[in-house]
Amino acid sequence: MTITTQDTGQAGSGASVAGEPETLSLAAALNAAIRDAMVDDPTVVLFGEDVGPLGGVFRVTDGLYAEFGETRVSDSPLAESGIVGTAIGMAMYGMRPVVEMQFDAFSYPAFQQIVSHVAKMRNRTRGRITLPIVIRIPYAGDIGGLEHHSDSSEAYWTATPGLTVVTPSNPADAYSMLREAIASDDPVIFMEPKSRYWSKVELTLPVQTAPMTSAVVLREGTDVTLLAYGPTVKTALTTAEQGAEEGLSIEVIDLRSLSPFDDETVSASLRKTGRAAVIHEAAQFGGYGAEVAARLTERNFFYLAAPILRITGFDIPYPAPKLEEHFLPSPDRILTALAGWEW
Repeated sequence: MTITTQDTGQAGSGASVAGEPETLSLAAALNAAIRDAMVDDPTVVLFGEDVGPLGGVFRVTDGLYAEFGETRVSDSPLAESGIVGTAIGMAMYGMRPVVEMQFDAFSYPAFQQIVSHVAKMRNRTRGRITLPIVIRIPYAGDIGGLEHHSDSSEAYWTATPGLTVVTPSNPADAYSMLREAIASDDPVIFMEPKSRYWSKVELTLPVQTAPMTSAVVLREGTDVTLLAYGPTVKTALTTAEQGAEEGLSIEVIDLRSLSPFDDETVSASLRKTGRAAVIHEAAQFGGYGAEVAARLTERNFFYLAAPILRITGFDIPYPAPKLEEHFLPSPDRILTALAGWEW
C-alpha cells in the first residue's frame, strides 16, 4: 500500500461506509475506529478532557458525542489521575474504556495509576482481573507546540511490564491497530503522532493491516536498515529516497509496536543489511533507541558490519517552536550520521 500525505486545517471525522473508498486522514481513521468499535460493542465507552461536544483538541472524537450520547461519550474534569482511575474501575466491572490524555505531557499526573495499577492488575490478581483499557496519548512534536505539548514519552511506558505500547504512522494502521487495541483484554498505551494527524490516504473501511504487535517493512533495501515509528516513519522514507539518489539502498521498517518488540522482522532485516539506525524524536540518553540498539546487538552481533546508530532529539527539554526544526531528526542529519560509518 502506498501512503500519500496531504495537510489540511481539519482532521475530519465520521466512519466510512463499508465497501466505499474515501480519502481519510489519520485522525479521521481513528475516529472511525472508535465509532465502529462502539457500534459493535456496547461496553466500549469514551471519555477524557473535551472529547464530548468539542470533539477533542485534534477533533479525533468529533461527532461521537452527538451519535452515542453522554452515557457513552463524556467530558471529564481536568484530572488525568482521576480519568485513568475511573477507567480502572469501569474495566474491572466489564466495560472497555477508551480514554484520552489530551497531550503527551498531560499523562504524567496519571503515571501512578498507569504504572502501579493498570500495568499490574492482571499479575496482581493472577489473571482473575483483566483491564481492557486503551489510553490514547497524542505525542511528539513538529506542530509548533510549547513545552508540555510536544513530549515523546514512549520510554516511560515501554519500561513498564504489563503494558502494550503501539503507535501507528498512517491512516490504515491507525484504524486497524486501534480496533485491535480496543478489542484487547489487556491495557494498551496507544500513542498517536500529532504531526501525522492530517496525513491522508484513500481507504476502504473497515481495513485490517498487520497485527498491531508486528513491525512492517515499508521499503526494501540492502545497505542499511532504518528503524522508525510514529512521526519518524515519514522522515525515514524521505531519507531512503534521498539516499537512493546517492546510490545508498536503505530498508525502512515501521516498528509499530514498541512493546512487545518484533525481534523476528527487525533481526531478519539487520542480518541482511548488516547495519541499522534507530530514529526517534525523544532525547537520546535513556531513550527508546538505546534499548533497541542493545537488544539487536545482543541477538545479531556477528552479523553487524558497524555499530547500531541512534539519530534522535537532543538531550534537552523540547525547544520553543522556532527551534524545533533543529531539534528533530532530519533526512540530512540521518544521512550525515550514516556517512560516518566506514563502508
